[in-house]
Amino acid sequence: MSAQESAPGPAGGRPVASAVVVGAGLAGLTAASGLTAHGIEVTVLEARDRVGGRTHGLQVAPGSWVDAGAAYLGDRHTHLHALLAELGLKTTPTTMLGASRFALGGVHATRDGRFPPLNAVALGDLFEQLAELTAAVVPEAPWLTPDAERLDALTAADWADRQLTHPDARLFFPLFLGEMMAADPADVSVLHMAFYLRSGGGLRYLNAFEGGAQQDRVAGGAHQVCERLADRLGTRVRLGEPVLAVHQDAHGVTVRSARGEHRADVAVLALPPLPADAVEQHPAPPVRRAGGRTARGCAVKVHLVHPAPVWRDHGLSGWSVNAEGPLLSTVDDSPAEGGAGVLTGFVTGAEAHRFAALTPERQRAAAAEQAARLFPMLPEPVGLHITDWVNEEYSQGCYAALFGPGDWLRHGPTLTAPHRRVHWAGTETSTEFFGLMEGAIRSGHRVVAEILART
Repeated sequence: MSAQESAPGPAGGRPVASAVVVGAGLAGLTAASGLTAHGIEVTVLEARDRVGGRTHGLQVAPGSWVDAGAAYLGDRHTHLHALLAELGLKTTPTTMLGASRFALGGVHATRDGRFPPLNAVALGDLFEQLAELTAAVVPEAPWLTPDAERLDALTAADWADRQLTHPDARLFFPLFLGEMMAADPADVSVLHMAFYLRSGGGLRYLNAFEGGAQQDRVAGGAHQVCERLADRLGTRVRLGEPVLAVHQDAHGVTVRSARGEHRADVAVLALPPLPADAVEQHPAPPVRRAGGRTARGCAVKVHLVHPAPVWRDHGLSGWSVNAEGPLLSTVDDSPAEGGAGVLTGFVTGAEAHRFAALTPERQRAAAAEQAARLFPMLPEPVGLHITDWVNEEYSQGCYAALFGPGDWLRHGPTLTAPHRRVHWAGTETSTEFFGLMEGAIRSGHRVVAEILART
């Protein structure tokens, strides 16, 4: 991105010798690994008792794991593919063989493919309008998009009210936005919606399994990427150490955590915008990372575990789309090596907030009851796991932060600009594949280049 603040090097013009990286997700560990490879002394501070950030693995059977966080990748995710090869990890195709289930507008249907049983002309018009918005975005600088001020002031909900006249398009639009962005249309500006779709490769690519952004999964779980990066960094990674403040002076930075202080030449904050703003900074950045309308990504993931993917025996893919929750969509996430049949449910948008407010008992009952209605052949699940990203303390939402009205014009031009000795990483700082694992890794590479360029 442009409008970079100047990033003077350490006193005396000496090169950077040490760095503190805050956050042990994909962005932070990518940055830490790159800096270490160039001889820079690195300390990584992670608030959680695990690495991975918004990647997180769940063991659903002995030796069988599923992704409770970020999961999918496609062939355009070149930096992620390169990292997987470097770490000795492989991918497995996302299984989509068989018919889909739909519960939309009172209509329950089973049909081949993923196109819903709604008015094709109305949905075609919806996607044409979205494609026009997406094509107009300036992806490397969304605030320079033609008519950016109006588009950034308008929510996606406002846009839908004005532009979508057919009830089927109005019904499907929030479901689509929830699946693509984990967003309630009322939470995001039209500019952010269009940018997100453009950044991720366009509507068709983002929405596709075969040949698209959801084509593959990491065999054994995406959490392994961060675990292997952390293993290589060894004792440089410190868990259970939330960062409270960063103080800068003419000679370096002091990063204060719940366990003590760490001194270095520079710091990297590899955090989403909302948690980043919770870190006290002296001097304060000229522009905050988030605005009053920046929202948490609205996602809760539900994994229903069965001894085997029974739906396949009935000619079903496990894919469903539903107008009523809690499970607005489901997908077959069964481990490729067998051992379990896993039906993953996505609770997104406004429904995620409602679901997250329920007691664990009511959550489990609601998810199991809906899955049984969608797939009557299913036995009782042998396991049911719920991962609530809405209320997760250190991510504050998933897939990514939601930029609301005014955010891109206010924060976009300085989103990657170093604040003196503090550099920023995270998928929300990447204009390429924003919100995806690929974007997080690219942001880590960018930060390494920035720090090496300091003189």
